[in-house]
Amino acid sequence: MRYLTAGESHGPGLSIIIEGVPAGLEVDVQAINEELAKRQSGYGRGRRMQIESDRIEVRAGIRHGVTTGAPISFWIENKDHTHWRNVMQAEPVDADMEIKRRVVRPRPGHADLVGGLKYDHRDLRDVLERSSARETAARVAVGALSKQLLASVGMSLVSYVKVIGGVTAEASYESLETMRATIEASPVRTLDEAAGQAMMNRIDEAKAAGDSLGGVVCTEVHGVIPGLGSYVQYDRKLDAAIARAVMSVNAIKGVAFGDGFEMAYRPGSEVMDPIAYGPDGYTRLSNHLGGFEGGMTTGMPIVCTAVMKPIPTLYKPLQSVDIETKEPFLAQIERSDACAVPAASLVVEAVIAFELARELCETFGHDTVNRLQSRVASYREEIRTW
Repeated sequence: MRYLTAGESHGPGLSIIIEGVPAGLEVDVQAINEELAKRQSGYGRGRRMQIESDRIEVRAGIRHGVTTGAPISFWIENKDHTHWRNVMQAEPVDADMEIKRRVVRPRPGHADLVGGLKYDHRDLRDVLERSSARETAARVAVGALSKQLLASVGMSLVSYVKVIGGVTAEASYESLETMRATIEASPVRTLDEAAGQAMMNRIDEAKAAGDSLGGVVCTEVHGVIPGLGSYVQYDRKLDAAIARAVMSVNAIKGVAFGDGFEMAYRPGSEVMDPIAYGPDGYTRLSNHLGGFEGGMTTGMPIVCTAVMKPIPTLYKPLQSVDIETKEPFLAQIERSDACAVPAASLVVEAVIAFELARELCETFGHDTVNRLQSRVASYREEIRTW
């Protein structure tokens, strides 16, 4: 499986092509749209989310609600484009016409300046329109489709927020059902109600000060098939592929599995996961390593945490330099959020889902869902009695 996206933040919309999805998968379009709606929600989001109402339009690869095996094409309209038609028009601009909303003051922390240097853009809008986190709507759509494929073989994902602005939430739960219900009921997608309120208070304080906040998100994968990935080459290690995908999400600056960086402070006896054997085959007595050994899944839940930096667009902007005059100025202000950590948890979940779906198809084949399910079931039984 592979996918490509195209589109700008204020352009007509986002185009998505996904190739390699097995034929015969029943697609719930409404479930994909619900994931897109979740991405737009969350405490701390800005006015752009009040304008957009993201929904996919299926343009290819799905017929009568079922995948055909052909490339799948989705389209997500940018409703805000109606206010930007002249600014973002594809047609050439007359030489005597002023280019509106031209950006010449790069924002610290964004791709503006480096992108301008790399591609020789004198109007940095050519950089920020594509580097914008608006593109993550496309990735959430891909991830939502991927989760439906994973569900067909018994794998499921859930994501939540652990930290916002230094406020840490506890992550205890009795079952996956209660866990999901608690997360969905929280405006900041956390499992700790008291910490959630403290997070919202911190977001309010940052917004009033013209500042922004980052945090830590966690994705768990349950029902994992042991042996996805491989140790034989560096580029076949699944945890490495997931880490790369997560790091590709806007504003993510660190990734860890299991106990992550805490393992630097513990001896090996407190980090490795003892092995046991029972009616369901081999298992681990703990999960400090987050479901991976040697770049392969162990069958334990995958636990992946990611650190998101504060959004760099500030309403109290930092110093920058005008690329035309070279004079110091306060960086240009673009509409933004005070905190997008809850939304980031869904984007991270989406890219992890795609990497797992891709590896699933690589391992078991991707012609039809029925064959995929049969091979997975046979493999699970084989290793249960191995």
